[in-house]
Amino acid sequence: MRYTLRQLQVFLAIAHQQNVSKAALQLNLSQSAASSALKELEQQFDLQLFDRIGKRLQLNEQGRLIRPKAEALLAQAEELEQTLSKQADAGNLKVGATLTIGNYLAVNIMAEMMRQQPNANIQLEVANTATISQKVLNYDLDIGLIEGELQSSDLEVTPWRDDELAVFCSPQHPLAKKISAKKTITDKDLLAARWILRETGSGTQQAFERAMHGIFPSLKVAHELQHTEAIKHAVEANLGIACLSEITLREEFERGTLIRLPVLHRNFKRKFYFIIHKQKYRSTGIEQWISLCQTR
Repeated sequence: MRYTLRQLQVFLAIAHQQNVSKAALQLNLSQSAASSALKELEQQFDLQLFDRIGKRLQLNEQGRLIRPKAEALLAQAEELEQTLSKQADAGNLKVGATLTIGNYLAVNIMAEMMRQQPNANIQLEVANTATISQKVLNYDLDIGLIEGELQSSDLEVTPWRDDELAVFCSPQHPLAKKISAKKTITDKDLLAARWILRETGSGTQQAFERAMHGIFPSLKVAHELQHTEAIKHAVEANLGIACLSEITLREEFERGTLIRLPVLHRNFKRKFYFIIHKQKYRSTGIEQWISLCQTR
């Protein structure tokens, strides 16, 4: 065999960091050792894997072709090492989740998996759909859990579970009084209200736009905020009305600090999805994570 697993580790670390020094630090190697490993790999096969742009190394077409195969090979090598060590743990697993899923579902799933697999190293990154999907595409994450619908020729997008958005306001808002009087919420009410929304690029924003088809461009958007809790606090302060996943609002609805507005003539149903790179090797850890998610 003309290449080593260490050479592949260095190649993948540089692909991730786009810098030899940072890759060496990640692998606990000297910069010269990392540079030599990459140089040897390229010379052995008479190819160039990166384009040099100043101090940054960017994968070229040949490097992008090799990367998924190298990722899969190293993942299998890690599993083999665990088997030889008679360990059945999930190993290293990098999970990405959108804000609603990350804060209200994924943390509990991670806790359960670590209870079942005490030696597993599970990392959870929480961001919006656009960020998570890009990191899965770039192999920075092993699997993503997203709220938004996604079209990508390089990603496998699999439905996970159903969800529903809820429009809500503070108890002091005029629309809360309208609900108390058993009056129907209309598009005219929605257009008259001030809205506090999730940011562009979030799955919640995408689903909300679809639900508000025909009137969304005319809504009065007072603020766009990235964090669910910030939106809830702003609505509690009666700065406007909002729309979030109902799983994020259950406690507030039970306490009465926020009021759900039944907008019966619009469809707020949606799905959560798993996303995995189509060329990603499905390790034991990935399969265990998916299996655990499907029981929730």
